[in-house]
Amino acid sequence: MPDHGTYQHLISLLDASRVDYRLIDHAPEGATETVSALRGHPVGQAAKCIVLRVKVDRHSTRHVLAVVPGDRRVDLDAVRALFDARYVGFSDAGTAERLARSVPGTVLPFSFDPELELVADPDVVAQPRLYFNAARLDRSLCLTGTDYARLAGPRVARIASPAPA
Repeated sequence: MPDHGTYQHLISLLDASRVDYRLIDHAPEGATETVSALRGHPVGQAAKCIVLRVKVDRHSTRHVLAVVPGDRRVDLDAVRALFDARYVGFSDAGTAERLARSVPGTVLPFSFDPELELVADPDVVAQPRLYFNAARLDRSLCLTGTDYARLAGPRVARIASPAPA
């Protein structure tokens, strides 16, 4: 697994901000449902992070890091409406890894790249405890939704819809 330095960047940010957080070591896992069980919390308290490609018009493409509760999915139509875009889809793995600076399954709900716009669903920032893989498959992090919102500074918009049954 490539080392993008993202884990250390996150820990340095949290320590410098004096945020109360907890690290959780677990078996290597990137699937939200499975890693939530390993961490011992409801799936809805997990931050599911998806890198999207947003075609605003024929000549302009933006990249968005969408963060939704782990028991929900990204509502692509809501993201399309939010950006008044022609098309919204999932980024290819290479682009997602380059912009998120981590491999799939370890993407943080933070953007450390100016080309990656951060949008979080309000149900994410409202979590009393928010869990996510810490740019590693074998370590997760827990902090409050309030601290997350203050540090990450996401655009907050309703972008989650119920996961298919």
